[in-house]
Amino acid sequence: MAVSLTVHVDAGSAPVLELRGIDKRFPGVAALQDAALRLRAGEVHALMGQNGAGKSTLIKALTGVHPPDAGQTLLQGRPIAPATPLAAQRLGIATVYQEINLCPNLSASENILAGRLPRRWGWIDWARAHAQARETLAGLQVQADVRRPLGELPVAVQQMVAIARAVSQQAQVLILDEPTSSLDDAETAQLFTVLRRLRGQGVAILFVTHFLDQVYALADRITVMRNGRTVGEYLTTELPRLRLVSLMVGREFSHDSAGQAPLPSRDDAAPALAARGLAQRGQMQPFDLTLRRGEVLGLAGLLGSGRTETARLLFGAQRSDQGQLLVDGQPCQLRHPADAVRRHLAFCPEERKTEGIVAELSVRENIVLALQAQRGWRHFIPRAEQVALATRLIQELGIKTADAEVPIGQLSGGNQQKAVLARWLATAPRVLILDEPTRGIDIAAKQEIMDQVLQLCRRGMALVFISSEIPEVLRVSHRVAVLRERRIVAERHAAGLSEGEVMAIITEAPAGAAPIAVSGAAA
Repeated sequence: MAVSLTVHVDAGSAPVLELRGIDKRFPGVAALQDAALRLRAGEVHALMGQNGAGKSTLIKALTGVHPPDAGQTLLQGRPIAPATPLAAQRLGIATVYQEINLCPNLSASENILAGRLPRRWGWIDWARAHAQARETLAGLQVQADVRRPLGELPVAVQQMVAIARAVSQQAQVLILDEPTSSLDDAETAQLFTVLRRLRGQGVAILFVTHFLDQVYALADRITVMRNGRTVGEYLTTELPRLRLVSLMVGREFSHDSAGQAPLPSRDDAAPALAARGLAQRGQMQPFDLTLRRGEVLGLAGLLGSGRTETARLLFGAQRSDQGQLLVDGQPCQLRHPADAVRRHLAFCPEERKTEGIVAELSVRENIVLALQAQRGWRHFIPRAEQVALATRLIQELGIKTADAEVPIGQLSGGNQQKAVLARWLATAPRVLILDEPTRGIDIAAKQEIMDQVLQLCRRGMALVFISSEIPEVLRVSHRVAVLRERRIVAERHAAGLSEGEVMAIITEAPAGAAPIAVSGAAA
């Protein structure tokens, strides 16, 4: 099978690991098609692509989680076919996942040396085990009590323990899947120092992330994937940021295609919701944001930029650890989403199947959930009132269902999304937060949902609108807040703003001192 890898780099050294023509199919889905990847010793190689591009599947094909249907994997020029992650480990391919997959109830020593604990006279030699674990961590410039249960250590230390385990196995290839997603800037900088040291020792490092700043601070080369295929391999220094994003999404961005807000400016309207220095360690940097009555505020940014984290902090679905939230100008603390519901805030999450609907319940039961929570379970909504409410909202939103008693799991994605929206409209919200409300639904359903929402805004409801489709954000928003690397980096009026201008803000290098140390970055 022909290999589709487009290489835009110098010949350089021979790859320590190479994947050629990798195919992987699941029922009804071609997850990988003729995908390719080359990793060299002593380099950090970034793997970039949108959700669904095939990055995770390629890693799983490489490490034996989902052995490929076709293609070839070469390690030091020799064909390999690991059938399990353990087999890949024994070949010197170690993976550190975003969700740390170690044993939190075991000590750091036990996690680092699992399966290889030193013994003396048939018993585990704990003194030697702790000494070896401390020595391995010291090589990564980490000091920790290796006797403590891993779950009691900070997340950053847990991440280092996972890497220490790989290092202690003399891995030739280290795969890091979103390793900085739960780390703050200082912890990320420490991790990068460790990775540069491992690079200097000849380890081939595959770095998977959504953070552009981190890629340009650390990576020597970049492989871009889209729709299960490898687009190309590039030297980091020869690939501008905006070009990288264009390769990821499959189209160029124009500075001439201006978006237009559907309504005039609402700058003079009273604030409905405001954040002042709101933040959560490792998740979102401090931000200020004001949402006015009758206004649509769009949040634009790449995956991993902090859009969803911002929405969840505003709704109390994630607990902030600094800053202040104001509802209708009054300071408040949202310790739980129920607090937000009582204050007439509403939130339609991105993952409607896991966080939005209860598939086994009827459309009626799903629609009345939030209203029942708002009233409290001691004030049960009578069945007749539930039926009347659900029937009205089904008609108003055009939800296609035989009747209100059909299990919501049997509806199409677009109609499920409308039902989730109906649930929150039943609570008469003052603020509605929509996270990717039109993802995965057809064009007609998208238009119907947005028409309904904009009608509500004209009546005074305030709306936070999140979408990965920037033209859609520009089309329905009065103002747009642009996010990058878990920060709000700019705020603009949507009228006259183009998609290209938004992408330029998203992809521009940070001004002044970079938040991540770049000494030793790829040159």
